[in-house]
Amino acid sequence: MKRTYIIMTLLALLTACSTTRYITDGEQLYTGIKKIEFVEADKYAGSNTGKTAIEEVTYALECAPNGSIFGSSRWRALPLGLWWYNAFHNSDSRLGKWFFNTFATDPVLVSDVNPQLRAEVATEVLKYYGYFNGNVTSEILTDKKSPKEAQISYTVTLNEPYKYDSIEYCNFPAQADSIIKATWKRRQLKDGEQFNASAMENERTRLSGLFRNNGYYYYQPGYIKFLADSINNHGNIQIRIQPENNLPARISRIWKFGNTNIRVTKSLATGERNSNMATNDTLGSRHFKYIYNGKKPPVKTGALLRNMQIRPGELYSYEKQQNAFKRLSEMNIFSNINFTLTPRGDSDTLDINITTQLDKPYDFTFELNATAKSNDQIGPGSKISLARKNVFRGGETLKFTLNGSYEWQTDKNVKGRAAVINSWEVGADVSLNFPRLFFPIIHRKYLRMPATTSFRLHTDLMNRSGFFRMIRAGGDATYNIRSHSSTTHTVIPFRLSYDMLLSTTEKFDSIAKHNRSIENSFRNQFIPAMQYTYTYDNTNTYHRNKTCIEASVTSAGNITSLLFYAFGKRLDQKDKNIFGNPYAQFIKGTAEMRQLWKIDKNQYIATRIMAGAIYSYGNSEYAPYSEQFYIGGANSLRAFTIRSIGPGSFRPDNENRYSYLDETGTLKFEMNVEYRFRIISDLHGALFVDAGNIWLMKKDPQRPGGELKASTFAEQIALNTGFGARYDLEFLVLRLDFGLGLHAPYKTKRNGYFNLSPFKEGFAWHFAIGYPF
Repeated sequence: MKRTYIIMTLLALLTACSTTRYITDGEQLYTGIKKIEFVEADKYAGSNTGKTAIEEVTYALECAPNGSIFGSSRWRALPLGLWWYNAFHNSDSRLGKWFFNTFATDPVLVSDVNPQLRAEVATEVLKYYGYFNGNVTSEILTDKKSPKEAQISYTVTLNEPYKYDSIEYCNFPAQADSIIKATWKRRQLKDGEQFNASAMENERTRLSGLFRNNGYYYYQPGYIKFLADSINNHGNIQIRIQPENNLPARISRIWKFGNTNIRVTKSLATGERNSNMATNDTLGSRHFKYIYNGKKPPVKTGALLRNMQIRPGELYSYEKQQNAFKRLSEMNIFSNINFTLTPRGDSDTLDINITTQLDKPYDFTFELNATAKSNDQIGPGSKISLARKNVFRGGETLKFTLNGSYEWQTDKNVKGRAAVINSWEVGADVSLNFPRLFFPIIHRKYLRMPATTSFRLHTDLMNRSGFFRMIRAGGDATYNIRSHSSTTHTVIPFRLSYDMLLSTTEKFDSIAKHNRSIENSFRNQFIPAMQYTYTYDNTNTYHRNKTCIEASVTSAGNITSLLFYAFGKRLDQKDKNIFGNPYAQFIKGTAEMRQLWKIDKNQYIATRIMAGAIYSYGNSEYAPYSEQFYIGGANSLRAFTIRSIGPGSFRPDNENRYSYLDETGTLKFEMNVEYRFRIISDLHGALFVDAGNIWLMKKDPQRPGGELKASTFAEQIALNTGFGARYDLEFLVLRLDFGLGLHAPYKTKRNGYFNLSPFKEGFAWHFAIGYPF
């Protein structure tokens, strides 16, 4: 019965191939835009405003037909949804109705597109950008072979745009006028520029923001109007900017901050059933009142005042108000913050009233990932974190983290035994985070900067079966300072770690004996370092396209060497020790740029490019193993497992190919491109391409082909493609990626550039949490 129904369904789809089957008389199926012709665009649209106008007009005219490729108005594939519509349009069966409701799409008709109305809207867009004599016309092009199908053609005539002849600011109060003059260079409108209504709105918003940041609490953009005159001079417009008439007196009044009243209520998670029924207590002074529940304040008064940074009598500033709200939110201890200002009687004072509710005191997170490779290597990994918020009642967070991963070889023919090659890694760290700069001698004014401080202790135990067992332990102090809403400076003035080999095998010892780089990289040693990282990230802004740039420089052992020099040791002296162990000396730099381009609300292009280099000198001939670069894995080259590529064209032989010993380097370059799209509801898909490798800065005879050379750079770039699925749960993203190898930098059994068989040698899948970049 099922087979019969499937055959009937296929026959129904085949008979439904006529896409105009249910198009009524007088209607036509829209099959896309044939062309949009811009008349003399090169002559009249050379400015940025003109280019924007063309983009906006194109957007107003475009409309996707049935079977559109990526929402294109011109490119179509098979209109499968329309076929389903025709196949089950009149179906009475339950299954047929399900097919129709699930897969069918209604035909897009020319009348639905309404080309004449779109042309009128596009004409208005031209006027919005100064093309007052512009015009847009449409033409319906009926298909000669199928009269019920039609394309649309548009002609856009720009003509010469109008420009600003003069711009005048009038009738503003004296203090407001002085603010305008003080920020004259930042104005959005300038004489001689092309008329742009968008820029006029931006100027209106800018002026309102300036006024609100200088005491005008009630000012809004709508209180500013534009008067335009183009009669006296054709092609030029005179603009007058002035306040609206008959504005209420309070709008033109300058306000000041008054008293602050803050109420902190406990979360239901703390055991308090009804905060309103609990006993309230109050702390405060002349200008500050702190109301809370319980015997002692749940948050220290100093922590609240330090983050508020608003003083009574100060001129009102919307920016200060928003910063206070943001700083309180960034304490990460409140689940709700309500911020209101109330005029005090007939005075020019605004009292601040803040109501907050404490968030739950504990946070628990669990992450899981898994990887499988076509060479029978598989392995899961996980991370568990528990955080205690507001541990000292100042917004501090105490966090414990455990992580681990395991990887084994399941090939039954590995030296005659199954699952004998396995590696694992476990680690733990504890950190204490302060929502401020925590430094004993720092000046008080710097304590007001948006910043956090973190102190961390960590340990990591690594086991590479058949070779070695190694432990790394250490600690650091980290300061994050935000100089701008999108810019962060991370300073690690002190970071100390210690690498120690716990045990080695005879095989490892024999390798290290004949390879000085391995011996030096894995020695027991201290790594005293300091680091600076610059981060620009606008992903939390309203920009259409998101950019993140991160550059970092790490210096290890140099301050230590200067201290040794102060006590009589030469700077070029080798084998200087701390507590009987040598210390590493190197400089390391990394740079990474991520860009997210928005096509529409359901489609994005995400890219990443990164590079890194580490150079060891002085007390170290080679960089520590834990500091060297590696590549591959769920967030890198997704057709290759972690540490399975490079350096360069080097490939360990069959005796040690799973050792991970040699597949690290001192140079790294990587690129990733990912097309992300919505499949249905919260399920998203991705198509990606990854490329990159690692190299050696110093030639190593034991790893031939590992050094970087310009002549072999291109062919040593590993390349893979793949596809994946993501399920967005809002609070986390579940990700499953399938990587298909295309080119390996080492020699394989296949000749030519595409030297990997994707589903045999170059196939891997990864299950992970979150996006790869």
